[in-house]
Amino acid sequence: MNRQTIYLAGGCFWGMQKYFDQFDGVVRTEVGYANGPDAAPSYQDVCADSGHAETLRVDYDPGVISLTGLLERYFRVIDPLSVNRQGHDEGIQYRTGIYYTDPGQLPEIEAVYAAQEAKYGAKLAVELMPLQNFFSAEEYHQKYLDRNPGGYCHIPRSMFGAGH
Repeated sequence: MNRQTIYLAGGCFWGMQKYFDQFDGVVRTEVGYANGPDAAPSYQDVCADSGHAETLRVDYDPGVISLTGLLERYFRVIDPLSVNRQGHDEGIQYRTGIYYTDPGQLPEIEAVYAAQEAKYGAKLAVELMPLQNFFSAEEYHQKYLDRNPGGYCHIPRSMFGAGH
């Protein structure tokens, strides 16, 4: 199996993980903190404006789901014009971003990004840049909404089902 990875910051990472876990071709997901200072932060550090973004690592099989397909789904559950805010969550850790480690992914990412800018007729607030760092979040954050189905999420519950 060919496996690739993309990092997506889309507000609270609990909902992002639950949302992306439902798609065929998504092999593994992990929530964590990305593109802040090099020191590994705690959740409390991130909530106190450490500069990291709540981010979802997505390992996927491009033979089953394309990067374009993943990114199109990503844009369905974020407000790409909102700065440091998704839903009721506000702060630098809730910024949106697409972070890559393989420069070969950039043309595909840029094509989807340009299509979204054309759709909205405005410059997106979504960061598009190489991954600087990624630190795994504490274990209690992993698969959080699976263990706590009533937990808050800015993504509508209707998006957690087949075909989205």
